[in-house]
Amino acid sequence: MSTAIIGITEPGKMRAELVELARRLDAGEKLPEADYRLNFASAGQLFSELTPRRLALLEDLKLHGACSIYALAKRLRRNYSNVHTDVARLLEHDLVAKDEKGRVFVPWEDIRISVSLAHAA
Repeated sequence: MSTAIIGITEPGKMRAELVELARRLDAGEKLPEADYRLNFASAGQLFSELTPRRLALLEDLKLHGACSIYALAKRLRRNYSNVHTDVARLLEHDLVAKDEKGRVFVPWEDIRISVSLAHAA
């Protein structure tokens, strides 16, 4: 397991990093194992996806381990449908996963969120 690093990257910078990565792969370079990175274009976008309730859900799963969405909703004292929606969104972002029994869990040793507003100035 590794770390999920969530942050903000300007689209131009992200494109340049991807082009460089593609160049290295095309050159046949063996790349080291990397952490999972999830980047958003702005702090607003990041926090619209990682809402306080979704962050609380991640924290709970990290603390208690794999469980069904029903058990998670019950433990969080939230409506099943809303928790299901949040889990589906976190699955899309690869911040949670499902095991062979369909239970959800956090597959990362650590999740870090880094927000710098320097480029906004």
